[in-house]
Amino acid sequence: MKVFLTVLLAATMANVAFAQEQSREIWSKKKAAKWYKQHAWQRGSNFIPSYAINQLEMWQAETFDTAVINRELGYAAGIGMNSMRVFLHHAAWEQDPAGFKQRIGTYLDISDRNGISTTFVLFDDCWNNTYATGKQPAPKTGIHNSGWLQDPGVRREVSPALTDTLERYVKDVLTSFGNDKRILLWDLYNEPGNSNYGDKSMDLLKQVFVWARQVPVTQPVSAGVWNKSLTDLNVFQLNNSDVITYHNYADEKEHQQTIDSLRKFGRPLICTEYMARTRGSLFQNIMPLLKKEKVAAYNWGLVSGKTNTIYAWDTPMKDGGEPAVWFHDIFRQDGKPYSTEEVTVIKSLTGAQ
Repeated sequence: MKVFLTVLLAATMANVAFAQEQSREIWSKKKAAKWYKQHAWQRGSNFIPSYAINQLEMWQAETFDTAVINRELGYAAGIGMNSMRVFLHHAAWEQDPAGFKQRIGTYLDISDRNGISTTFVLFDDCWNNTYATGKQPAPKTGIHNSGWLQDPGVRREVSPALTDTLERYVKDVLTSFGNDKRILLWDLYNEPGNSNYGDKSMDLLKQVFVWARQVPVTQPVSAGVWNKSLTDLNVFQLNNSDVITYHNYADEKEHQQTIDSLRKFGRPLICTEYMARTRGSLFQNIMPLLKKEKVAAYNWGLVSGKTNTIYAWDTPMKDGGEPAVWFHDIFRQDGKPYSTEEVTVIKSLTGAQ
């Protein structure tokens, strides 16, 4: 999941027609730059509490655990992190819209008390393509993200009526929280085209941008580029995002090339995924680069838990033992770091005591 983009901004008649469907146009580069300068350097993790195997287990009423969330966000605050990227799921909203939004509010209360802003993710093309509310499955031994859920997944192909539900979900959540200063950014769609969807994801990608811009949110909206081969998706994402978001799990040389390429678009840069130790993407080499380049930075994973993201994407461990080198994550559940050396580096960059 790495990106080095050479696509150039292309204004087309299709883009003009698309803009006319929206009530709010893309932010100007000047407005985006002004917004970015109003915030300290944002640095944090993609956050899923250790008790949750997926987004539903995090957000459903039966399993939403404020004590764990508060404790683990406290670990992040203790090393100077000030932002988290957090995935939502429309099925949790559909099951209980009022309760779901109440839990979002509770989460924001907790994160704000810990000095942490939030980037929320609405849709996702990664991992399991079906979902069911209620009790979630146990993790599969030694397998990375064995229970993570696409949203909406394959059901969008077999149930066209689902689109109406998704529109109501997006507009309800954005209307409820579109002026909440605790929210940094709306990440509308994680890795569109993943899981072999390719350009089949374009329709929903376009729809979610239309829906988001029909709500008067004050935060920027974006969808991150992540795969150089998805040219049409990349061009659309880069042409329609208020700020540029991207993923890169490569070493510092390739990551620098990605930053240099994306600078051509003249908008603030936010790296919404990095840090895969066995691929050379480390806190020691990437986080200093992102700080130097003034790129907001979200590594994957905070506390090791039911997502099993200490295991690599393509290297399962059938015995479920601890890998010699963790792929993602920073802390054990008791708050002890995987690597004290890494935590020292992070704290030196964030200014944490």
